[in-house]
Amino acid sequence: MRVVVAEDLFLLREGLVRLLKARGFEIVAATDSAPGLLQALLEHRPDLAIVDIRLPPTHTDDGLRAALAARERMPALPILLLSQYVEQIYARELLADQRGGVGYLLKDRVFSDDQFVDAIRTVAAGGTVMDPDVVTKLLGRRRRGEREPLFQLTERERQVLELMAEGRSNSAIANRLFISEKAVSKHSTSIFNKLELAPSDDDNRRVLAVLAYLMSVPREGRTWSRHLS
Repeated sequence: MRVVVAEDLFLLREGLVRLLKARGFEIVAATDSAPGLLQALLEHRPDLAIVDIRLPPTHTDDGLRAALAARERMPALPILLLSQYVEQIYARELLADQRGGVGYLLKDRVFSDDQFVDAIRTVAAGGTVMDPDVVTKLLGRRRRGEREPLFQLTERERQVLELMAEGRSNSAIANRLFISEKAVSKHSTSIFNKLELAPSDDDNRRVLAVLAYLMSVPREGRTWSRHLS
């Protein structure tokens, strides 16, 4: 698997490169800035980008912006974000892409190389990997432990929500389930209502529904919420 790494801290960047090479990954570029990241992604077209959100030149959201800009040119590009912070707007923007192949991990919660490599392979395969702290923050306006609405979903609604979590469009969901797009829209509306996700200007109901689903999936001892497509 060909990987581009973007991290401005020298020791962390070199550590990532050494770890990934030791596990059989090909590092086609390792950069310390957003412009360097965008150039590397467009030049090498890797199988995965591992990106620190806060890169030079401004150390705000430059890394994410560069990755999303590259993804506009390469829609299937899997992106695994690394950050020291839970930054809601960035996670929501990435997940709102709806094309799958995304991850958001907190640096201080990566506890083993096996765990990290597993997350990389999940994202590269088109799945979603989210640190539970990120998910909890995004769903923070709901009461802690409030997952009961998921049990109100019908079997068909759970199937639709699962396919949403795979990043599939309404058209793709309809094809997979052999139903009409109108039926998918109807099921989606019912899902949003049962999860108490009212329309608003600042919340993407589809994103929040997927996050609620990810939190409900048994993690089998893993640290991160994940879903494989």
